[in-house]
Amino acid sequence: MPKSVTTGTVSNTYENPYPSPDLEARFPFISYQFQRRPKAEMLERAQAFHAQAEKRRSIRMFSSDPVPRELIELAVRSASTAPSGAHKQPWTFAATQDPEVKSILRVAAEKEEQANYLLNRMNAEWIEAVAPMGTDHHKEYLEVAPWVVVLFEHRYERRQDGSTRKNYYVKESVGMAAGLFVAALQNMGLVTLAHTPSPMAFLRPLLGRPENERPFAMFPIGYPLEGVKVPDLRRKSLDEIYVEVGQKE
Repeated sequence: MPKSVTTGTVSNTYENPYPSPDLEARFPFISYQFQRRPKAEMLERAQAFHAQAEKRRSIRMFSSDPVPRELIELAVRSASTAPSGAHKQPWTFAATQDPEVKSILRVAAEKEEQANYLLNRMNAEWIEAVAPMGTDHHKEYLEVAPWVVVLFEHRYERRQDGSTRKNYYVKESVGMAAGLFVAALQNMGLVTLAHTPSPMAFLRPLLGRPENERPFAMFPIGYPLEGVKVPDLRRKSLDEIYVEVGQKE
């Protein structure tokens, strides 16, 4: 029999309910615990989150003030709630606060970036695009920021018996985890920068990660240096990024 689900005043009948009785007999399922909130409260929460998100900026000058490990761990745990293909969770967050490791990361990153900025590895269009940011090959923040976290994507899964299995929608999954990671840091009062030196292959051996992992992004994390400045940029308006299709209520 079709399962009838009533939401508010609208009754929706599903011809193919999820999970099917056969699926639920084969795999464990639990009831989703959801608290439906009044519309006024939902709007208030949405506005508060947007106000917090609107303040987010990429920071390139950090304070060296220490940040508790617990905050980094909580940001990683929040990021790991992201949806992922087949629930494979194909990511590793490799974190360090060790000055020697951070120094090694800086030297290696600057070597690659010198080739980009000084040896013409970047094309003219890319140089023009990043000109308003004023970025160059200097990456001092990798040593100054109290934490550096490198997010690795798992190209495939390595099992305990030595066999491997495919992961699905890896970049999409890791991208969503990265977004949640940045949002979690912003929400708790920290700042970061999504740094993606190109190429990034040097990060895997430096941090001792296995061959199935590939660096996705590097995040220096901490507090902003007092008085730090950021480019005066304009975010696109809602009209430029939002399209509603079909009949409007």
